[in-house]
Amino acid sequence: MKTCPYCAEAIQEDSQFCQFCGTNLGSPPVPAASSIAVAPTDSHTSGKAIASLICGIFFFLLPAAIVAIILGHLSYSEIQRSLGRIRGRGIALAGLILGYAGISFIPVLIIAAIAIPNLIRSKMAANEASAVGSLRSYQYAMGAYASKCPKIGFPKSLANLGEGRGDCERASLLDRSLGTDQPIKSGYYFHYLAAEPDDVGQVTSFVITADPVSPNTGVRHFYIDETGVIRWTSNQPADAGSPVLQ
Repeated sequence: MKTCPYCAEAIQEDSQFCQFCGTNLGSPPVPAASSIAVAPTDSHTSGKAIASLICGIFFFLLPAAIVAIILGHLSYSEIQRSLGRIRGRGIALAGLILGYAGISFIPVLIIAAIAIPNLIRSKMAANEASAVGSLRSYQYAMGAYASKCPKIGFPKSLANLGEGRGDCERASLLDRSLGTDQPIKSGYYFHYLAAEPDDVGQVTSFVITADPVSPNTGVRHFYIDETGVIRWTSNQPADAGSPVLQ
């Protein structure tokens, strides 16, 4: 006697069919559905990978770049171990690339943070030196004009010093950058004020000021008059009482 593997009833040893359930005993038994292993079908995208990519987008910020690298490595390892259950390998890789790009970009930012202010200061110093040189050019031109036009004295306008026929109207003592009514050169604008003519019609005194166009083009303000002495001050217009430029 043997037991039917399907209905557990006792049957003859040489029976090909179970007389109770009618199953063909020559076929291998079919395992119960509950005993079949089913591979997990649920999958999702790694949240760490998404966070790594988001932080990587802000790679120009050092903390964000570091977080992008850390989360990128964690998510990449997690995805590898999940055997397909967790997706997002490409997202994690993108976050890693952006994060490392941010880390490599930091030295450039540091160099720029040091170099740019120095360049600005150098440019401002060059502008200030150019303004002083322009005032010295005006000093020479004023004397030359007064010698050429003794009945007029100093010119009524800076344009009288500019390029032209070489007469008292256009004395050709300065180029176009300075010989105009409202000259601006190397980040400085120049303002000319001639005194009223005296009893014989001569202009015997004048004032020229040089002021930066913006705080980024210069700090010092300059002043010169008929004495030829250049004076200066910081952060406010200079005048006759300002310190003498050494």
